[in-house]
Amino acid sequence: MTKLNKKFYNKELSRLQVELVKLQEWIKAKKLKVVVVFEGRDAAGKGGVIKRITQQLNPRICRVVALGTPTERETTQWYFQRYAPHLPAAGEMVLFDRSWYNRAGVEHVMGFCTDEEYKEFLRSCPEFERMLVRAGIILIKYYFSVSDDEQEKRFQERIQNRTKRWKLSPMDLKSRSMWVEYSKAKDEMFAYTDIKQAPWYVVNADDKKKARLNCISHLLSVIDYEDLTPEPIELPPRQKNSGYIRPPITDQTFVSEKY
Repeated sequence: MTKLNKKFYNKELSRLQVELVKLQEWIKAKKLKVVVVFEGRDAAGKGGVIKRITQQLNPRICRVVALGTPTERETTQWYFQRYAPHLPAAGEMVLFDRSWYNRAGVEHVMGFCTDEEYKEFLRSCPEFERMLVRAGIILIKYYFSVSDDEQEKRFQERIQNRTKRWKLSPMDLKSRSMWVEYSKAKDEMFAYTDIKQAPWYVVNADDKKKARLNCISHLLSVIDYEDLTPEPIELPPRQKNSGYIRPPITDQTFVSEKY
């Protein structure tokens, strides 16, 4: 596999991030409602691409939703109920770092839901997503695909790197021993939920840098937008001091300057 030149990657990423800012302004101006779902294997790079997408964007317009384990109360709700409050209002884009598809993946494979709950999800999920689309939501779904060898390599890197070890949960480790079961679950999930109104887009994620650029480029191509970048701003002159005397600087507590 040919690696991307680092200089080219950084330059292309910067260019795409400028386009993402343009897309953000278009979403705000046209009051669009955008949902982007990120699913895939553990260590496939979902978090990395989400970080690059949001890096230069306004968190009031583009926000990330990464829900934890359901509470006892949430487990008694309609399954999609805990996700509905996080859906966007007009002028917003929401990125789901894992989503309602937990039921088709980890919950099903690990036995956290019953067979009937799983089957009901496969029946109702396409209808739920069609409802979202009919309500005017632009729904985009990405599945990050990573090979067995590459996942193993990334897991080992996380084990060795103390700043990344938090990314390895007991569930991630257990998923390694159930690789085939996760493959079967993914294939069945696609069979039911790869619908015309909201198709799945698969990202080849064995190369993280290429996956980021490919995903962002595709996202930009899915939504028609125009450049609404405002004209250059001229700063007004600073207010002149008309006799106000500030308190002595010694009255303030400063952070120690260790660097």
